Amino acid sequence: MQHQSSSCLSCLTSKGCGSVLTTSGNVEMDAIVMDGKTLASGAVSAVRNIANPVQLARLVMEKTTHTCLTAHGANQFALAMGVPEVPQESLITEYSRMRWEKNLAPDANPVECQMGKMGTVGAVAVDIEGNVACATSTGGILNKMEGRVGDTPCIGCGGFADNQVGAVSTTGHGEAIMKVTLARLILFHMEQGQSPEVASDMGLAYMKSRVQGLAGVVTVDPQGQWAARFTSSQMAWAAAQKDTLHYGLYTGEHFTQSLDEP
Repeated sequence: MQHQSSSCLSCLTSKGCGSVLTTSGNVEMDAIVMDGKTLASGAVSAVRNIANPVQLARLVMEKTTHTCLTAHGANQFALAMGVPEVPQESLITEYSRMRWEKNLAPDANPVECQMGKMGTVGAVAVDIEGNVACATSTGGILNKMEGRVGDTPCIGCGGFADNQVGAVSTTGHGEAIMKVTLARLILFHMEQGQSPEVASDMGLAYMKSRVQGLAGVVTVDPQGQWAARFTSSQMAWAAAQKDTLHYGLYTGEHFTQSLDEP
């Protein structure tokens, strides 16, 4: 996503409602936010009862000297910062509960389900001064154990932002993404002169061939070139550039709509 704003970080938010559930039916959220101007980053993992984990990750970045807080410690930090806890049931949708029940079956495919109607929410942005930022949050993959932490809160995996290159946010099978540090790998290809689209395809192809993992990414460079690419069967994506909304779901889809339309 490209967003022309005086503040990249101000437009990067996501909520935990509808998260993928753990094997015991709980909501545990991971999130990361990164500022490409300073390389400052904040992350949280395995947090419960927090409506907006990205905002909590930003507080970690801005209010502490740490990069990542996890589980009980992250929730204690949220309390100290005045972030209200919400009832877990308010974060669980009927659809996520249904998918949780279905995917307790041994032959379920959690990766494809995750990249369908539920899973990771990610965003990248560039402002009018060329500052980039990224944010990613997720409930993880289906059938995950309690306490499992995936790629999302890990710098270079779930996201990375650097004003000198660009910003990437990832979604997909976290264990595979971590093995290839997918976000940073894509930016490496951009450092070598590749466009966001080509670099994204190269990173995704390497991950698929090397560790047989499927993923999707949104990528932007400081000049505003962007890409939404994926190797899964689908990935819901949208990009706002100037007065036009771009969006799609399946491979090859690219629809546009004027943002001035009612």
